[in-house]
Amino acid sequence: MTTILLTLMFLFSVQYAISKGFSEEDEYNFKSWMMQHNKQYDIEEYYHRLQIFIENKMKIERHNGGNHKYRMGLNTFSDMTFDEFRSSFLLTEPQNCSATKGTHVSSKGLYPDSVDWRKKGNYVTNVKNQGPCGSCWTFSTTGCLESVTAISTGKLLQLSEQQLVDCAQAFNNHGCNGGLPSQAFEYIKYNKGLMTEDDYPYTAQDGTCKFKPERAAAFVKDVVNITMYDEMGMVDAVARLNPVSMAYEVTSDFMHYHSGVYSSSECHNTTDTVNHAVLAVGYDEENVTPYWIVKNSWGPFWGMKGYFFIERGKNMCGLSACSSYPLV
Repeated sequence: MTTILLTLMFLFSVQYAISKGFSEEDEYNFKSWMMQHNKQYDIEEYYHRLQIFIENKMKIERHNGGNHKYRMGLNTFSDMTFDEFRSSFLLTEPQNCSATKGTHVSSKGLYPDSVDWRKKGNYVTNVKNQGPCGSCWTFSTTGCLESVTAISTGKLLQLSEQQLVDCAQAFNNHGCNGGLPSQAFEYIKYNKGLMTEDDYPYTAQDGTCKFKPERAAAFVKDVVNITMYDEMGMVDAVARLNPVSMAYEVTSDFMHYHSGVYSSSECHNTTDTVNHAVLAVGYDEENVTPYWIVKNSWGPFWGMKGYFFIERGKNMCGLSACSSYPLV
């Protein structure tokens, strides 16, 4: 009976695939991708995800066949629509970057042609993975505070994103629905500390606050906001001081980013459209195109081992709308 049932299910799946116009090559590519990313579905979900995968793959191939400064590629998000991706991984609450007043004072000196804090010493932690929770703002915050603390003390800590998800709501943050690094730094300042990842581990979901003051490992004396749209102010801070938290707008093409210098004609450059926060760890130039070196929070298998380059000097996708860093 079991053998007959399995045979019928197989025949049904073959007929369904044929009726939907899926080729053997389509299914081979999808199953190879499924194995690579450890994905599993029931039969109905399988064909739904296969259709989305094929559409994403076609978009990637069209882009890579054109004249662009960056390449797209298949990744762990390739079975998702952008609407699904946005609801799970990006900020869903509106972020008011314009509320932050610039306090960074730039120097008037010359800046090096390139800077990469990963190469200056043990100042940047490993790429982390926020999972299906719009908590990118917490990873931008911890990444920046980890680096600033390491530059100041020589000790590189792994700090807790989950504490910010659970405890920072009074500072206009919304856990898995979004927030801003500048507001998270304010929380840490007035809360008198942030615990380590080991003491307050990440769960990728909203929880109740479990902060223990005696376990606080990193502290913020003050928050420095870079004047809105002052991208040279960001260059000044990264060149002279430390990595900088920044936010920008992710559109559907960025979901498939693989390598190269990202730029977009789809995204906006205003404060009201930012939906993702990351960490600028340096800058450089490639074929006369200046770019930022940016640490993301979608794991080490996205982009260039978890990093991406984005065009510098044009406020691309609003990346200079709300940048900040802490003083420790």
